[in-house]
Amino acid sequence: RSVSAFAPICSPMRCPWGLKALPRYLGEDRSTWSPFDAVELMKAAHRPLFAQILVDQGLSDKFLQQSQLLPELFEAACAAAGQPLQLRRQPGYDHGYYFISTFMEDHLRFHAATLGA
Repeated sequence: RSVSAFAPICSPMRCPWGLKALPRYLGEDRSTWSPFDAVELMKAAHRPLFAQILVDQGLSDKFLQQSQLLPELFEAACAAAGQPLQLRRQPGYDHGYYFISTFMEDHLRFHAATLGA
């Protein structure tokens, strides 16, 4: 009922890491990869699945710059499905502990509000 993420790999089917890892975990048949790819899941949904999704992405994240995370593809898939998404692009933050610890309280508050706690 409530989803958030910090700098997720949004489309492992389309990034260098995923193209290396998915065949090792799931085999060479790409049709078995879609259930593990957030972009593909959202495309298949054709409708909102959650009240809202919260994603924080550091703009200084080396994995973002290496096209490993692809949040723009998730953003487009959510828009096409009508899925509310709050994709917060955080300047000056990377992929590390300080990034997560800075915004963790926001995520906890988001989940508490979504779940009615």
